[in-house]
Amino acid sequence: MIYDGRLPILMVTDLEMIKVIMVKECYSNFINRRKRTTGLAGPFADGIIMVQDERWKRMRSTLSPYFTSGRLKEIFPIAVTHADRFIKNMQKKDHEQPVKVKEVVGPYSLDVVTSSSFSVDIDSINKADDPFVTNVKKFIQFNMFNPLFLLILLFPSIAIILKKMGVTLFSKSAMDFFYSAVKKIKDEHNKESDGRVDFLQLMLQNQIPGDHFGDTDEQPAKGLTDHEILSQSLVFILGGYETTSTTLTFLLYNLATNPDCLEKLVEEIDTNFPPDTPITYDALMKMDYLEMAINESMRLLPTAPRLERSSKKTVEINGVTIPKDTLVGIPTYVLCRDPQLWESPDEFRPERFSPESKSVINQYAFLPFGLGPRNCIGMRFALMIMKILVVKLLQNFSVETCKETQIPLEMNAAFQPKVPITLKFIPRSHKAKQ
Repeated sequence: MIYDGRLPILMVTDLEMIKVIMVKECYSNFINRRKRTTGLAGPFADGIIMVQDERWKRMRSTLSPYFTSGRLKEIFPIAVTHADRFIKNMQKKDHEQPVKVKEVVGPYSLDVVTSSSFSVDIDSINKADDPFVTNVKKFIQFNMFNPLFLLILLFPSIAIILKKMGVTLFSKSAMDFFYSAVKKIKDEHNKESDGRVDFLQLMLQNQIPGDHFGDTDEQPAKGLTDHEILSQSLVFILGGYETTSTTLTFLLYNLATNPDCLEKLVEEIDTNFPPDTPITYDALMKMDYLEMAINESMRLLPTAPRLERSSKKTVEINGVTIPKDTLVGIPTYVLCRDPQLWESPDEFRPERFSPESKSVINQYAFLPFGLGPRNCIGMRFALMIMKILVVKLLQNFSVETCKETQIPLEMNAAFQPKVPITLKFIPRSHKAKQ
């Protein structure tokens, strides 16, 4: 048992218990995550990542059709277009200068998410001062040592008072910007759908009357209210930007610091996509080493170092009694570094995820996107847009460490690098001449 402020959390590392919590008894007992004070959650209050019980089931069934293989194939050329734009932008840079990786891959993530979600091209790759970019950065600047956050941790009941005062944990100006921007885009979609297949159009096709449904209220089978549509839009923008750009940054760091692995990946890319060969969805999904490298990077540096579920009733699992309303934590980072589960766990070894070796990995020890019914709904979307960028990038550049690269990487309390990950991107045409 550990404490998050004054909140006790039962930390579980037993894989059989994790299986029960995440899969077997997910619907019956562990469907919900931590219950938060929604008034302080800003736009996430009505988002799929926060809602509970029947309301979550309704949202999940409504949104899942957007992430099928068919939908992803429709999004694929959009992502390729933005990856090409990213490459052109990188080619203009001074290649002797080190690059803060997240600052360049973040705009790609944001552009793909906004284009595929709303059919809006903000081109943040070339417009670093675009309001979308500046407000995203403002929104995700979350400080664990913020006095307000610490106050709520130590005195949870004060959150009710803060809610009535209109206080949130997020930047009000950024929240106002996004609500206004998404509402404007939504109004334009309502006026003219013109065959769009984007995320927002799917939600508008499933809009239902009403302003609010409680988590345990009787729910329609599918559909989203007006405010829920706004909330999902913001969750998708902010979640898609932050987690994807962070995962890409960690992956490029791991490849640059393990040049033998980088060489194997470049060889696979060159074999599958020779010069002037277009990238196709089906060919990309068959690239084994690329998938192995991404998985191994997510094992070493997961973007979510802990998963949480709340017990709806008292239950006994493997002889351990979990009382009703207990918050259960699953420390994914700890599991991924456990020497009993992984050989040489601190080493970057993509081969452990090879088709031959993958079968020996216990799926409950590797949870980069969660597991079970409440796993990450955008998992396949995120993997697809990451793979596209990595292929395009390594077709054109060699990724190298430099004197500014911190080795080994040091993380802060929020599990973010203490020093921004910095690498060099050398055009492969230059390398060939050397």
